[in-house]
Amino acid sequence: MRTFLALAAGCALALSSSACAGAPPRSALAKRVDDALWHSLGGGRSKATVAVAYVDLGTGETFLRNERVRAHAASTMKVPVMLALFQAVDRRELALDRAIPVRNEFKSIVDGSPYTLDPKQDGDPELYQAVGSTRTLDELIRRMIDKSSNLATNLLIDLIGASRVTDEMRLLDANEIQVLRGVEDQKAFDAGFNNIVTAYDLMLVMKAIASGQSASKASNERMVEILKAQEFNEKIPAGLPPGTPVAHKTGDITGVHHDAAIVYPPGKSPYVLVVLTTGFADDKVANGVIAAISRAVWEGR
Repeated sequence: MRTFLALAAGCALALSSSACAGAPPRSALAKRVDDALWHSLGGGRSKATVAVAYVDLGTGETFLRNERVRAHAASTMKVPVMLALFQAVDRRELALDRAIPVRNEFKSIVDGSPYTLDPKQDGDPELYQAVGSTRTLDELIRRMIDKSSNLATNLLIDLIGASRVTDEMRLLDANEIQVLRGVEDQKAFDAGFNNIVTAYDLMLVMKAIASGQSASKASNERMVEILKAQEFNEKIPAGLPPGTPVAHKTGDITGVHHDAAIVYPPGKSPYVLVVLTTGFADDKVANGVIAAISRAVWEGR
């Protein structure tokens, strides 16, 4: 799907879900975000795909563009993994102080063959020094989110099970999220077995965490605290006034750059914003587009 769709005469040039002549006029927010997309992507010349899902947690206002387009999840799938783990904690199946053995050997979902992770390709190379010892569940969850630790992620997916993560997402009506495997399973990637998300489903997940509906009060508060400690802030936070509290998770692989956030504007209701991009060769360009959308949402509310 192209990022922009050329509509019939008399219609605005915008993304899927856009308003045409005879339909209700677009909101100020929709106009700002569509304009930001139009200018950021060279007047519709880019072949990249951008998906946006926004909901104001106070008013319920939504803004959706390409929200159902399925994308490689990259590290955004770490939020569903975190949520499933905290739900297991709430059910007393796990404890946050449980000691988890740290190892760097995992099995491909294709044939069970072993593979290891490369510390140089990980946002958290420090954790590899703990191989052979243990770390608590709480620490591994934190590292999975704020440092985007791939090693922590694979350890935690082995602990909770990828299929269970997907099942928990179905209970939130996030029906397109698919968590199949951990990170760097090259055989699975080559076979097309990838973790999948949509902007709409990630919006539902972040909304459930922000509204306290996904787990116990203590677990929801801890998840928000962990998300607020995110160390990679060049996307949605870059489009906001400095110091704005943001609880979010990024995701990046070649040609794929995402961010899913809960934004807390002072004196206003919080909102969820998810931006998924596919097809940008330059990560700085993708980050700039995401930041421009974030800025447009902030200014258009």
